[in-house]
Amino acid sequence: MRDFETPGRSLVMATNGMAATSHPLSSLVALNVLQSGGNAMDAAIAACAVQGVVEPGSTGLGGDCFVLYAPGGTDDIVAYNGSGRAPAAANTDYYADHGITALERQSPHAVTVPGAVEAWARLSQDHGTRPLGDLLQPAIGLARGGYAVAPRVALDWREQAGLLAGDANTARVFLPEGHSPHAGTLHHQPELAATLERIAAEGPDGFYRGPVAEDIVAYLQSLGGLHTLEDFATARGAYVTPISTRFRDLRVHECPPNGQGIIALMLLNILSHGSTRPDPLSAERVHFEMEAARLAYSVRDAVLCDPDHIEVPMRELLSSSLASQLAGMIRPDARLAELPAIDLPSHNDTVYIAVVDKDRNVASFINSIFNPFGSGLVAPSSGVLLNNRAQGFSLKPGHPNAIAGGKRPLHTIIPGLTTRDGRVEHCFGVMGGQYQALGQAYFLARVLDYGLDMQSAIDMPRACPLFGTDALEVEGSMPDAVRRDLAALGHRIVRPSRPIGGAQAIRIDWANGVLTGASDPRKDGCALGY
Repeated sequence: MRDFETPGRSLVMATNGMAATSHPLSSLVALNVLQSGGNAMDAAIAACAVQGVVEPGSTGLGGDCFVLYAPGGTDDIVAYNGSGRAPAAANTDYYADHGITALERQSPHAVTVPGAVEAWARLSQDHGTRPLGDLLQPAIGLARGGYAVAPRVALDWREQAGLLAGDANTARVFLPEGHSPHAGTLHHQPELAATLERIAAEGPDGFYRGPVAEDIVAYLQSLGGLHTLEDFATARGAYVTPISTRFRDLRVHECPPNGQGIIALMLLNILSHGSTRPDPLSAERVHFEMEAARLAYSVRDAVLCDPDHIEVPMRELLSSSLASQLAGMIRPDARLAELPAIDLPSHNDTVYIAVVDKDRNVASFINSIFNPFGSGLVAPSSGVLLNNRAQGFSLKPGHPNAIAGGKRPLHTIIPGLTTRDGRVEHCFGVMGGQYQALGQAYFLARVLDYGLDMQSAIDMPRACPLFGTDALEVEGSMPDAVRRDLAALGHRIVRPSRPIGGAQAIRIDWANGVLTGASDPRKDGCALGY
């Protein structure tokens, strides 16, 4: 039980339905949908559309979407991969021939064809109960009528002001008075409202064909992009088979690659081979988790890719033998200066939404444009802020994740579910780009290994390696003694520029019929139930 004399949040309890998101307006819209008879999928889509307006640096029509959906809360889980693809003309030779050695963030080459709108439409049609057009109305109203900028949104906005000033269209929309809006400022996006209205009336064709697609493609081509109207007209996501592993007495479910959910499962497997210290914030425990993440992410960067193009060795990645091998490489007395090669067959911003309805349908829903404000490119007429997901590709010829036409990049966004005895117990997700796989393992370990409630687990101080460097980002709330001990183990401790990640979670108590929700204080949002 939390100490009610100290700052913090209580768990949210309800019996009928619940939503947890990173913005209060999004949570409220989701709850309104549930209370008016919509189901979890309806609520998640409506909430996500709202977040694309009120939390524009995190998600939107120009991004991608992954979903795990459990009808009736059973373990017969539906997974959908709504990640976008590179333009058909993209290949490593093109970039080499044009002297492009990196996919710069604010360039057309960083933009993949957005997959979110197609995913929303498909999932609404197949699993929702309300027309997509109805679900988009709250977002349309906020985009046209205006919304008050929330505090954490204002912080993220201010940090990206330099990027936003780099494109005239973007600056007009997101620096309306020459600077980022302060918390409490009323902000409008009328062009985006019109685009949402078109999608509401025409479905996905309102985005992938006609004026909106023409606006986006013409703009990207004017900057040197390879995108075509055909790339947009043929955009499709796909239903995929979920992957899972057992951690303690629960089974943890993720979407398969090209997302990094498999890395979250790898990390849990490694943690299963490590000792559980009495204190979840002991330097020994945090060190073990950070080293496990460095090892698992090195594997990710070597092999993870679009399985439609190159086979991903999923059986080997999830094997107990690999987990044991990696756990055995971790030195308890020092940080690994060099990561060893792993013998296997032939990396930020996001919103996560958890919803459970009265019939116990469960939606674990995540949507992203990658880095805060994505590519920082806004199509001039449609108001669509575009992603920078292509930065997840490699330009190295022959690399499994090398960019190619129609290929999906390595993705960081990952929704999660746990099940016990054939029914969903937790619907959860962690935001924060590279942190997500580590964040999921960090959260579950504190709930299952240390018996913390979900809110306490979310509130705990976080750390995350700056992958590819010797630095370890550690939040200021971490005890000084732990920071000193981690430094003594060889970690170069640095303070993150902003709080690490964000999380939302809902637990179903089937015996008592109670839903429990938790929401990260690092964001503006909340869990709401009725």
